[in-house]
Amino acid sequence: MTVTSLPTKRHPDRPFDPPAEFAEIREHDPLVRFVYPDGHHGWLATGYAEVRAVLGDRRFSSRFELAHLPVPGGPAELPPAPIGDLTGIDPPEHTRLRRPLTGWFTVRRMRLLADRIGQIATEHLDAMQRAGTRADLVPAFAEPIPALTICELLGVPYADRDTFRAHVHTVMTPSASMEQKGAALVALHEYQLELVRAKRAQPTDDIIGALTTGDLSDDELAGLATILLGAGLDTTANMIALGTFALLAHPGQLAALRADPELVDSAVEELLRYLSVADIGLRSALEDVEVSGRLIRAGESVTLAMGAANRDPRKFPDPDRLDLRRDAGGHLALGHGVHQCLGQQLARVEMRAAFPALLTRLPGLRLAVAPGDVPLRTDANIYGVHALPVAW
Repeated sequence: MTVTSLPTKRHPDRPFDPPAEFAEIREHDPLVRFVYPDGHHGWLATGYAEVRAVLGDRRFSSRFELAHLPVPGGPAELPPAPIGDLTGIDPPEHTRLRRPLTGWFTVRRMRLLADRIGQIATEHLDAMQRAGTRADLVPAFAEPIPALTICELLGVPYADRDTFRAHVHTVMTPSASMEQKGAALVALHEYQLELVRAKRAQPTDDIIGALTTGDLSDDELAGLATILLGAGLDTTANMIALGTFALLAHPGQLAALRADPELVDSAVEELLRYLSVADIGLRSALEDVEVSGRLIRAGESVTLAMGAANRDPRKFPDPDRLDLRRDAGGHLALGHGVHQCLGQQLARVEMRAAFPALLTRLPGLRLAVAPGDVPLRTDANIYGVHALPVAW
């Protein structure tokens, strides 16, 4: 079987499911030949075991300049990753840049943030209730929690968040031109560079301030801050908003979470698996590698369908059913291997605070529009909703 175009269209009545073609491809063969839009002959992995194997094998590279884009409209060749962008480089450079950050994102340190994140959630719920009985949950609740948290951690003025969000949106929108993406990245980098230089002159009690005392250059620190800020503004916000939409669409699961607050840990993992908002990954083989009996040759790109892998019935029985009591351990929503999400524990703590606070304070929470009228983020690299009108 050879696939010649990447499935991207989701069924309008199933907004939480990956495109249906992925399941058909996976059932036929979880690792198939894929002809990329630029004519490159590589691979498409849709099975859990296959995606996990590629993610965990250092013989596959994350370097942007080696990859081929799986969707049309992109450049024939990608430039190398911007300085400090951990997602597009390999060890040992990746290790050198990531290591100074790991101590800031441990399970223990993130749990210490739980009270502050809970306070942020409470403050925004207070504001929502003061304003009436309707709101767009995205700007009112889902975005501010991770945005304010990452800004405080990095030492970035929260007042500048709208500027950051606009630039991040440009970078994450597939339809934006390379010139537009480049300009947004330059603007983000220049802002962070000024901040780094100020903190270098007068260190502050935050991540950027602390790292200025190390051996990373100003450009490297600015790049790291940019990628952390972008991730903090976008991914968790979409998980909170889309996760709330999913819960409202599954009233039995919503009732179970309301009735049992101890269910929140497994609920977060199941929502991560079920929604897989970062649903596509890319790797390129540095040498010949065998995966599931197939020889992937050096230079061939592999597109990883993370959402399809997290719906693989070989790993998760009845995978298209949302079950908050499921053991969703081992899901790939946060990646795997050396590039597994650095901020994964922060994301978990934010969601564990957000969902119970929202459901407790607003017991009558419901959609304020028909489910089919919720605008979905089908035009961005991170899936989610553009808005979530709710009432209570």
